[in-house]
Amino acid sequence: MPLARATAIRAFGPFEREEEAAAWLAAATAEEAGVDAVVDAGIALVNDALHAQAIAAADPQTHAVVPERAVAVRIGWGSGEETAAGAYSEALEVDVTGGASRRRRRTEDMRPQERVAALLRGRERAALCELLLLRARSDLDAGRKREAAMQLRAGNDALLAELAGAFDDDGHREDLESLEGRRGTVEAAAEEALSGDLSPESQTAVRESLEIAERVLRRRRVVDS
Repeated sequence: MPLARATAIRAFGPFEREEEAAAWLAAATAEEAGVDAVVDAGIALVNDALHAQAIAAADPQTHAVVPERAVAVRIGWGSGEETAAGAYSEALEVDVTGGASRRRRRTEDMRPQERVAALLRGRERAALCELLLLRARSDLDAGRKREAAMQLRAGNDALLAELAGAFDDDGHREDLESLEGRRGTVEAAAEEALSGDLSPESQTAVRESLEIAERVLRRRRVVDS
């Protein structure tokens, strides 16, 4: 099986001495939170490059990558020549699948194996809003706030139409009422995205509305399981 290697280089803040680089590596890999922060920054850079490639090549089949699917993930330091060639002076392989990281928890919450089997066997049909909201989350996590606003508007509309009477639950009704009440701000954020960057208020509206929509989908998964 062919493999591709990608190296994300923190070129904006070079170290003056090897001792500084070694100390940074030790601190970055000492705890799971530190590992997550470095891996998140690195994978964001890789996905930014893939996104740019997809646009430049007009290739709709280019997909974002996640650390959990990598054969190996390493954090390290080295000279400019070393890192440009994907090599290191010192590196540590880190585990991005174990533990209880935020990224892994969200993956498990939104895509449990039991539901994957149900979708593949045709026993369950995915709602249109689910894919739209996943795209919105992908854009938001990647810092593409304008794209996230546009995806959220479509996803929010689809969710309100598809899951209005999905099940009888007070929390579900409250969340749908909240999304309905936020509909105007979500639409305004999407319109704002057409003309330029989102204001801080619109960014907050997009993030909070998406979190509510994701809560609705998680609740639906629990009820259906």
